[in-house]
Amino acid sequence: MAEKVKRRKTQAKTAIVDILKQSTQAMTHQDIELALDGLCNRVTIYRVLDRLVKEDLAHKLVDVDGVTKYLACRDCGENHLHHHVHFSCEQCGELTCLYHVVPKFTLPEGYHLSEVNFTVRGDCPKCSATSSAAE
Repeated sequence: MAEKVKRRKTQAKTAIVDILKQSTQAMTHQDIELALDGLCNRVTIYRVLDRLVKEDLAHKLVDVDGVTKYLACRDCGENHLHHHVHFSCEQCGELTCLYHVVPKFTLPEGYHLSEVNFTVRGDCPKCSATSSAAE
């Protein structure tokens, strides 16, 4: 679990949290900036997103193309895990968290883990069903 930090409530933070909670897909910084429609500048958005990740309110994901995206934490419960698998659908492009699929690996002595990013690529259940029905 991330280190607990003091939670500040600002207009920008409240708006960004609302945008992330309403979205069913992970969003890029640019997606969030467009949704904010000029409420705050790019630097403020980056700072708020970093703070939301530290406060366990958002997940930071990197898709298979290397694009950083953010998704509101949902269904994390008490055992909040940022180190879980992400799934990128090759058909619809949706990037989702698979919260309870946690990769297991061992680092060599002397290495210390700070962040993990596992992205699995394939077809999501919705697109798999559509593909199967078309065949």
